[in-house]
Amino acid sequence: MSAVTVREARAGDVPRIAALIAMGNASRPMTAVEAEAEGRLPVYAEAFARVAASEANHLFVAEEDGRVVGTYQLTVLPGIAERGRTRGKIESVHVDPTLRGSGIGAVMMRHALETARQLGIGLIELSSNKSRTDAHRFYERLGFSKSHEGFKMVLD
Repeated sequence: MSAVTVREARAGDVPRIAALIAMGNASRPMTAVEAEAEGRLPVYAEAFARVAASEANHLFVAEEDGRVVGTYQLTVLPGIAERGRTRGKIESVHVDPTLRGSGIGAVMMRHALETARQLGIGLIELSSNKSRTDAHRFYERLGFSKSHEGFKMVLD
């Protein structure tokens, strides 16, 4: 494996980020060809613009040999609980399916935790689809614990 680096995502990364997410969709994973077409939809550029405009949201990509091979989002959540401790949420963690198990996820998670500390985050949360049992074992090996049950509701 070549050196993997992590950096802030740029607008030009959006089609690849969307394709990685589509290929990793737990309920309906897409083929690489389907995912590349999905990534070109304008909704992703619009979503990226909203994320980029938010001081609380940080979208990152992992690169290997100049190619985007992974992505994740870190959101800063100030709050009152835990004596006002700032929380961070890591979500939408995706690695190219052909490269899973090669250490890219570990590089991204080290980056996420270091970035969280730099942003003053004192507690980090991570969400992962219940069907991703391999990912859950990976997160537990990194020190995350299954401390809460999560819920979602689609509103649109």
